[in-house]
Amino acid sequence: MTEQITIGELLTARGISRRSLLKYTAYLASTLALPPLASRAMADALASTKRQSVIWLSFQECTGCIESLTRSFSPTLEDLIFDMISLDYQEALQAASGEAAEEAMAKAIEDNKGKFVLVVDGSVSTRDGGVYSTASGKTNLEVLKEVSAHAAAVLSVGTCAAFGGIPMAKPNPTGAVPVSDIVTHIPVVNIPGCPPIPEVMAGTVAYFVTFGKLPELDHLNRPKMFFGDTIHDRCYRRPFYDKGLFAKSFDDEGARNGWCLYEVGCKGPVAYNACATMKWNNGVSFPIQSGHGCLGCSEPNFWDQGGFYKPLSSWAMGNRALIGGAAAVGVAVGALSAAMARQQRNAAVTAATPAKEKQP
Repeated sequence: MTEQITIGELLTARGISRRSLLKYTAYLASTLALPPLASRAMADALASTKRQSVIWLSFQECTGCIESLTRSFSPTLEDLIFDMISLDYQEALQAASGEAAEEAMAKAIEDNKGKFVLVVDGSVSTRDGGVYSTASGKTNLEVLKEVSAHAAAVLSVGTCAAFGGIPMAKPNPTGAVPVSDIVTHIPVVNIPGCPPIPEVMAGTVAYFVTFGKLPELDHLNRPKMFFGDTIHDRCYRRPFYDKGLFAKSFDDEGARNGWCLYEVGCKGPVAYNACATMKWNNGVSFPIQSGHGCLGCSEPNFWDQGGFYKPLSSWAMGNRALIGGAAAVGVAVGALSAAMARQQRNAAVTAATPAKEKQP
């Protein structure tokens, strides 16, 4: 059951000063791409807000999303659980099990009808009534319908919950679908990634707790503050792309010199995420910085898009045709190779980008 004291009262009881809260909200405001003055408003809102009840359901998934959240730096998992939210049900983290766990979820729903946030990771099995993924004698499909009927909003964390992910990859034996195919009566926020960046998950929850509303979303229902730019837009290797300097393999001279990984399959130009700016493990690195191209895991159907190690110019994105032969021939022309290769790459990125993403 959600405690009736405010977050401010809880922080005071734990010896956390107003000054410390302001420092915390200043960092949080910057993480959420809000203006500096927003930090004081956030501090005032948090101090007077009661802890948010959260129920977390795990379906067809690998536990990677909750593993990622436990590594959040700011807000940390402890910040979220003990200060900002009341995590009333989460199978991997809760102490209770069996009937006691199910009773705890039922009580949290009853005490917070229409107010709690439902977090879901994993896709939903629908084939044969959803029998391929069950818990407590109920299918995931059944549980999702029952619990979401009383929620204020749903956060679909991870690409499996947001877009179907690996369980929905061909031939999709369980009839896996994203949460948004089932839940249509309340807002669904998608936080994709395989797994998502921990601060993106934590930051979205923090935004909801602070402002009492969901952040602005893009056409795929992803928070714009984290998914507003492609990884390519923010990548530190972008200057090499613009100069036509590319690694041809993962162990050649170009790779050792940190050149662009486009030609070994990097999907950064069509992947929208905050990896290049927020990074992982407290800002230490992200895949491209570690020498591996982006897989585009924050995009729909990333698993079936034609090959992780093939450049965009050589495979089709979704149902789009391969880039025409004229551009490929142009790349081979020595005298115009640099200019035409750049034109081909940009055409490939344009062709591989969904129509709605091309709009300003």
